[in-house]
Amino acid sequence: MGLEELAVRLNDSDYINWLKAGRCLLILKAALHPFVTQRTRAFHGNLLNQDSLLKEPCANSACRPRGNTLSSACRACSQWQTVILRHHRQRNTTVNWGNCFPPHWRTDHWELAKAYMPRGQGKVKGADQCDASALLNLISHCDCFHTVDLKVVTEMLAADLSMQVSGLDGVDSVDLDGIEFDSVSQQAETSADSIGQWEAELLQERLQELLGADDGDDAKTQDIEQLKMLGGFLQANTDLSQRFSTELRAIKSLEARE
Repeated sequence: MGLEELAVRLNDSDYINWLKAGRCLLILKAALHPFVTQRTRAFHGNLLNQDSLLKEPCANSACRPRGNTLSSACRACSQWQTVILRHHRQRNTTVNWGNCFPPHWRTDHWELAKAYMPRGQGKVKGADQCDASALLNLISHCDCFHTVDLKVVTEMLAADLSMQVSGLDGVDSVDLDGIEFDSVSQQAETSADSIGQWEAELLQERLQELLGADDGDDAKTQDIEQLKMLGGFLQANTDLSQRFSTELRAIKSLEARE
């Protein structure tokens, strides 16, 4: 049943394009991990060496963001705020303080990196847990990546890679690059399994992003609506509803609390 349903989904050109684009982003993300990790760790170390105040531990248990606002921070955390803004390429932009746990700025380079990333990164503990867009935003916003050609990053961030699912008309079999999904050959099974795995990785990443977002009422409303749409899509496909049964229960729980 799983391969037949996958074959039906692959009859939709928009869906195939989303899979291709998403696969490229996964490859890009994997390639960015070591570079981003090394550069942000070095950036964090340099800041500590340049400013002794940044080495002081947080002295105030109230140094926690309220939504996207961080106020009444202690002396050390306030200095971290100042330094973060100093190294932000877009000085007038809104910094997503809600991504951060300020008391850990002194000891964790990734808590520093998250200040330069889009909202919804609060639970992320490293580059390997970020999607490509989050990493590209970090590179674009933090001046520690001054050697990177920002034109390339900007063009990539501007690309429309949104998922659009149109009608899913059933067929008996689908030929994908010469592979018949009703074939019993090992080559066909392996290729179909690989495509199915790509699909699962992309859907899992999107579900984690939406289920983990917790920044503000407007953001929550938007995320819940997108979750409903994605949940409906998963529910309509038996193989996906089984694979993502836990996530579907979480979506239903959120809907029940509205």
